[in-house]
Amino acid sequence: MSLMASSDSSPHHSFDPAEMGAIAHLYRGEVYRSTIWRTRLDNTTNWSIVTMGIALSTTFSSPEASPLPLVLVGLLIAVFLAMEARRYRYFNVWRARARWLEKNFYAPMFTREARDDSWQAILARDYTAPRHHISFVRAAGRRLRRNYAGILVIQAVAYYGKIAIHPTPAASLAEFVNRAAVGPLSGWTVLLMGFAYDFGWLAFALGTLWLDQREHGAKGDGVAMG
Repeated sequence: MSLMASSDSSPHHSFDPAEMGAIAHLYRGEVYRSTIWRTRLDNTTNWSIVTMGIALSTTFSSPEASPLPLVLVGLLIAVFLAMEARRYRYFNVWRARARWLEKNFYAPMFTREARDDSWQAILARDYTAPRHHISFVRAAGRRLRRNYAGILVIQAVAYYGKIAIHPTPAASLAEFVNRAAVGPLSGWTVLLMGFAYDFGWLAFALGTLWLDQREHGAKGDGVAMG
């Protein structure tokens, strides 16, 4: 059983060897589960990169090829980002628990600094009433800033570069705009939708960054749960 000090001068919980072994196995299990879900995150990112590669190769296969695949791939990227955000919420549960144990159980062994016993209650509550530690919006923002921002920048540069140079370099702004037309949609309409799409992602990334900073501070180095 757990050994609880009866004196007020020593309020911290101590563990017997059997409990120490159980916690070590618990930590290994949390690291293993976080690793599995991290692999799933990488898979979703890889799908986005492969899809973008196919769109690039199709669009730039010839000067006459349509830039439309680069427009449509933006929809797929949004779908993959939504899938990855959902997976990240699960990954963050296991990551947070492992990090919590590292910070409050293993680190004090090396520093010999006592920790408040409240960390045990917090971890126990997370096991008895499991929940996601961050919202879907914040999860999507994190994945956008860390992975998908670069993919979206490549998409935007490739699209505007395509209509600027193919089939021949655009001689005027009017020609550039006309090349962006898609079916009944005029070039200005398509370009404005593209700008709204790109700057919408930028606003989303900055907005969710603000949410994270409001929740955890500007640095967030000590954050474990969430």
